[in-house]
Amino acid sequence: MSTPVDTQRRTPSTPTGAAEPALARPKVSFKTPIVYVLSALILLALLRGIPADAKTTFQFSSRSEWFTIPNLPVPSLMTAVLLTVLIAAAAVWGFLLVRQRINPPAWLHILVGVGFVVGFLTYAGAGRTSVIPMVSLLAGALALSVPLVFGSLSGVICERSGIINIAIEGQLLFGAFAAAVVASATGNAYAGLLAAPIAGAAVGAVLAWFSVTYRVNQIITGVVLNTLIIGLTGFLFSTVLSDNKAVWNSRVPLPKLRIPVLAEIPVLGPVLFNQTILVYMMFAMIFLLQFMLFRSRWGLRTRAVGEHPKAADTVGIKVNVRRVWNTILGGAVAGLGGAFFTVGSGLAFGREMSAGNGFIALAAMILGKWNPWGAVAAALLFGFSKNLGNVLSTIGSGVPSELLLMLPYIITIFAVAGFVGRVRPPAAEGIPYTKG
Repeated sequence: MSTPVDTQRRTPSTPTGAAEPALARPKVSFKTPIVYVLSALILLALLRGIPADAKTTFQFSSRSEWFTIPNLPVPSLMTAVLLTVLIAAAAVWGFLLVRQRINPPAWLHILVGVGFVVGFLTYAGAGRTSVIPMVSLLAGALALSVPLVFGSLSGVICERSGIINIAIEGQLLFGAFAAAVVASATGNAYAGLLAAPIAGAAVGAVLAWFSVTYRVNQIITGVVLNTLIIGLTGFLFSTVLSDNKAVWNSRVPLPKLRIPVLAEIPVLGPVLFNQTILVYMMFAMIFLLQFMLFRSRWGLRTRAVGEHPKAADTVGIKVNVRRVWNTILGGAVAGLGGAFFTVGSGLAFGREMSAGNGFIALAAMILGKWNPWGAVAAALLFGFSKNLGNVLSTIGSGVPSELLLMLPYIITIFAVAGFVGRVRPPAAEGIPYTKG
């Protein structure tokens, strides 16, 4: 039998006869179908530059496969028209879904994205004797994405803990510097690979020290650290490294580790399974961080101190200690990504060779909504768009060089405008925590 208190608690707050509150509807936006429409219009505009009898040849094979896939010539105009119609149909369906308060599914984004890229490649290679090398296109895209993936994962670890890591650029650069110097001095690329995360962790430790202990503005601290690392590595490069390149700055590349059987898979085999250990470590880290962040006690506590540190403190979680260690861990991950610029690519260290990749990694993290899978997808998108410009320049396409240079940023803007919409960072991000 219920008590009066229980009865009062169970009584609905709405007056008798009043209408029940409407169920919360999912947030939808017309941005995504609008981007679909723009994609279809761009391909439609490109149709005018395709000769009626032109063909585009795609190359899918490499010498290392069990069998050779013959080059695939396709009628350029017909292929472009079909892809334009397909994307236009996706746009119509997207509008219908949004009107029904349903967000378009992720696979539709992928379909439209792939269709647009293939259509653009069809236009670029129409009537040309050179082929579109798909294996080289994908392999180069993966290579250019490696530092972006490590940098974006570093940002996810730090910002999920409540620390804004603007210093990813400096961590990448210092990791590249340490990897080159140690590998050159020891003659062992793996020794350089071990030094890279230590260098990145050192930058992360300084960021954590100022942000947590002294509660300095985290954005300002990150910018200052980037400037410090650029100046320090630039000074050492122009003095110590330049005076004795053979000892301190020679090329010591990581060897490629070919995985038997898997590397023989057509198209994807040479791209994914004929890489250095650094790329394999990246694959493992993506899955590991996704699992740890959402399926482990460490991930739960990390997200707690980034969302509601006071509530986390009341249940015994040491908020500032966790923030410090996670920032150091994030720095180590970014430093590991910096090793790609030197030992990962077989290059000597160069002044400011990170070239703004840390800031691009931050954009990829935001584009991925602070989720490892999303951040990796955004990093791959940027790497692919950058390499797409390189490949089109190599085959001598009729696309203006200025457009090829802008291509990565254009694609990123379209992706942010159409597929992301409004994003919400961790609630306590950038806010120092004082126990009181």
